[in-house]
Amino acid sequence: MKKFLNRLGFGVALEDAPQLVEATSRDVNGAELSVAYFSGRNGGDFYEIIRVAPHRLLFGLLDIAGKRTDSRPILSAAQSTFRAAGAELFARSELNEAEAMVELSRRLNLEIMRAAGGVHSCPAFAGCYNEELGTVCYVNAGHTPGLLCDHQSMEELPATGLPLGLFSLAPTDARIVGLGPDSCLAVVSRGVVEAQCQKEEFGLDGVKHVLRSKPPSAAELSRGILEQVQSFMCAYPKHNDVTALGLRRAD
Repeated sequence: MKKFLNRLGFGVALEDAPQLVEATSRDVNGAELSVAYFSGRNGGDFYEIIRVAPHRLLFGLLDIAGKRTDSRPILSAAQSTFRAAGAELFARSELNEAEAMVELSRRLNLEIMRAAGGVHSCPAFAGCYNEELGTVCYVNAGHTPGLLCDHQSMEELPATGLPLGLFSLAPTDARIVGLGPDSCLAVVSRGVVEAQCQKEEFGLDGVKHVLRSKPPSAAELSRGILEQVQSFMCAYPKHNDVTALGLRRAD
């Protein structure tokens, strides 16, 4: 059974078996951004999508180490910081997006360590989509690589720094990539790449396979990744939280 929600937030499991939940932001000029995940989550995955300026959309996928019940205070603190700091740092019409992204990472890092009372690992991928330029300024703090795909090539977006929550002064760089017409960006949680069947992992290759099929929308991209994970495992994934974020620029 699939449950589709046209809102942002956390899904609620209505049955014992995990359900594929889709939460889509449609307020994107010239592009689509969608998140899909399986309900009944026990790990530390969480995502955020917020409009921070008339032409900027800020998104993030974070994976706080540990069980959700134990890490909930850290998750809540990180989520509040992402929203408040993101709205503050990216609101100006003229700004250096890379500097703002690095500062957002710094604040998230310190808040995670404060809420945890010390070291607590949190891989994170955060990006700002600029609708006017068709660019994404991003940081990858020890997270699963993002994947950028167009008609001719596929590029991995590797880590630009260490996971958040490990060192108070850990440096993080920001990069900017362009999305041409009909390009897609996919970011998936560790639970996606670590999904196993007979000791074989789904891996980034499984995500690339979905991207190469040229999903016609961001919703079909994020949903398609999770459907392939479920098909690969021949079961609902219960090994970890499983989340996929897709961004697709229109023609």
